[in-house]
Amino acid sequence: MNLLEATKSVFLVCVMGCISIFAFVYIRNRISKEDNKQQRFQQLPECGVYPDELCVALFEGKAAAPQIGHLCQEAFGRHEKPINMQIPCNCSTLQRRLHFITSPLSEEERNFSLAFIITIHKELDMFIRLLRAIYMPQNIYCIHIDEKSSKDYKSAVETLVNCFENIFIASKKENVVYAGFSRLQADINCMKDLIHSKNQWHYVINLCGQDYPIKTNKELIEYIKSKWNGKNMTPGIIQPPHMKHRTHLSYKEYVHGGKSYVYPTKDRKSDPPHNLTIYFGSAYYVLTRKFVEFTLTDERAKDLLEWSRDTYSPDEHYWVTLNRLPDAPGATPDAQWEGNIRAIKWRDQEGKAHNGCKGHYVRDICVYGLGDLKWITESPHLFANKFEPATNPLVMECLERHYRFKVLQQAEVPLEDHWNLQEHSFQHETTHLN
Repeated sequence: MNLLEATKSVFLVCVMGCISIFAFVYIRNRISKEDNKQQRFQQLPECGVYPDELCVALFEGKAAAPQIGHLCQEAFGRHEKPINMQIPCNCSTLQRRLHFITSPLSEEERNFSLAFIITIHKELDMFIRLLRAIYMPQNIYCIHIDEKSSKDYKSAVETLVNCFENIFIASKKENVVYAGFSRLQADINCMKDLIHSKNQWHYVINLCGQDYPIKTNKELIEYIKSKWNGKNMTPGIIQPPHMKHRTHLSYKEYVHGGKSYVYPTKDRKSDPPHNLTIYFGSAYYVLTRKFVEFTLTDERAKDLLEWSRDTYSPDEHYWVTLNRLPDAPGATPDAQWEGNIRAIKWRDQEGKAHNGCKGHYVRDICVYGLGDLKWITESPHLFANKFEPATNPLVMECLERHYRFKVLQQAEVPLEDHWNLQEHSFQHETTHLN
């Protein structure tokens, strides 16, 4: 496609966006209705200046804050409805309305580009919150939309993405099944696109639609340079006995009638290719560009990928196994669970790694509640999982404000007004949190 055709394509998408209503973007109008909010909560004085004072109390771990937060959150939800926002034909206007940061915030960040792979399938509101949190113009972003996603959802994401030169949709989409090979293939599809992009990124980080950053872009770079500097982060250990069934039996993906899952067969698998030792670890990673090139071209990597097609949750053994090869670029052969990539409250870690889930568990992973905010912000990890704004909107409201305040506080360039998420920040009262 030549430049003229590309321009026409983007223009047509924009025009279509202008005709439709961006009904799926659930961004609250925080500026014009501040006075009305206070009037609504005159009968609930416990809520104070909502949500600012509650957020402060939640971050400080005040015992009564979660209970009051639920009360105020319910009242807030009854009165505040998601707004319908028409897409402006001018992409710069859209970027301003959604509070995207449009300039590198420091020279260090300008000169150290990161690549992100984001796999999504639902909850557009959460995706936009995540994207605008991690977005920097010097980085590059590959968005993999599950093939099963609705047409309206795909259209909304594509319309948003077309307003940014450094964000693109994966050229090949997968019908992603939880714990299936399709989840691993989705990342690899994006990696192939990223390698052929003009952006000379240094590291790639994978995310899902229910993640949110704890560390800023600047802190990510500082952590990578100081702790890893040319090394890959793939936390994991040699596959323990209770996990061997994942690679000893053959598994198949089932997708039919809106249902999808992975199930075991009675067939036993052959030994791993090239006599590889299989490791078990996190599906989340931080990888160097050279390592990505290695995984796409090395015969051992390609053979392991093929062998992994009928394994259970192959993304939890593929990256960590390859990164333990001594001759792999940036390899960490002796590493174990090092690398604070993801803060997750696992059910079986209650009383050990965390103080319990204050929200609710889904597949033994905590969906964070109001009482988890202090634990999240004090975590040494880079990102946290998992969030559901529809269930606990105040969790994201507080976390998003806290995070953006920290980002802008670290900036070394003049700030644009639209980078602020709200007109007045409560964070000046809680600088000890940063």
